[in-house]
Amino acid sequence: MPRHAAVTADLEGLLTAAASGDQASWSALVDRFSGLLWSIARSFRLPTAEAADVVQTTWLRLVENLDRIEEPERLASWLATTARRECLHAQRRGRRESPVPADETFSTVADGADPLDAALLADERDAELWRVFELLPERCRRLLRVLAATPAPGYAEVAAALDMPIGSIGPTRSRCLARLRESAMTSPLLADEAAGPADGTTDRHREDGAP
Repeated sequence: MPRHAAVTADLEGLLTAAASGDQASWSALVDRFSGLLWSIARSFRLPTAEAADVVQTTWLRLVENLDRIEEPERLASWLATTARRECLHAQRRGRRESPVPADETFSTVADGADPLDAALLADERDAELWRVFELLPERCRRLLRVLAATPAPGYAEVAAALDMPIGSIGPTRSRCLARLRESAMTSPLLADEAAGPADGTTDRHREDGAP
C-alpha cells in the first residue's frame, strides 16, 4: 500500500474509533498533532495560558466534528485552520484586555511539545540567539516556529496554519534562515557558528502534506 494511502487509512481508523469512544485512538491523535497545534499557538505569540486554551479548544472542536471529517488525509490541515482561527479570536480578546509584555510572553512558554524555546534561553549564547531571532520580521518568526513542530508538519499543514501558498513556504523559509544567519554574524557570540554553510538544515517537510 502506498505511504499516502496507508496514512489516510490509519487516520480514518483512528477517527472512527475515537468517535466511538476509544480513548487509545483519541490519545494517538493528540500525540500525533499536539506539536503542530502548539507551534501554531506560539507563532501568534500568545501567552502560555492562552496558547493552552487555543490547543484545548481546537481539540474540543474536533470532538464536536469527529463524525463530520470526510477526508481523513486533510485532518492536519483542518486542525491547523481551526487552531489559527482560535488564535485570531484570542488575539482579538487580548486587545480588549491588558497586553502581556513581550519578555514575559517568551520567557514563560513551556508546552513540552518542542524544546526549542527553552533551549534558546538555557544559557548566554542561546539567549543571544533568541534575541537575534526576535529581530526577524513577524512573518519569518511565525514560519520558523511552525516548522519547528515535532513531528514536522507537512507543507499543506503549514500553509493552512499560516494562510500562505504552499509554493512560497520553501523559498520563504530559505530567506528567513539567511536573514537569521546574517543577523547572527553581527554577534560576537554567534559569528563563528553562523559562518557555516549557507543552509545546513535538513528540510523535513514535504509539499504533499505528509509528515
